[in-house]
Amino acid sequence: MVTRDFSGFEIAKVLANSGNFDWVRTTGDHAILKWSAPPDHDTDDRTVSVPLHDRVPTGTLRSIGDDAGMNDFDEFCQWLDHNR
Repeated sequence: MVTRDFSGFEIAKVLANSGNFDWVRTTGDHAILKWSAPPDHDTDDRTVSVPLHDRVPTGTLRSIGDDAGMNDFDEFCQWLDHNR
């Protein structure tokens, strides 16, 4: 089974280092990350808000994945686990 136990800092760090997101700012206890679509892409830019908590609940993790453009939740969790 794939682990779903990540801290918010781990998620934000992986997205910023491996997912081509820019860590734009920290507002309160949330990291705001942005991804700009390349000119030849037919998708919109993405903004992801990650709560910097010790443990992120599964529903919130799924929402972060949706905002980041994931296609498969288990694959997203495996990618996070592999890159942390």
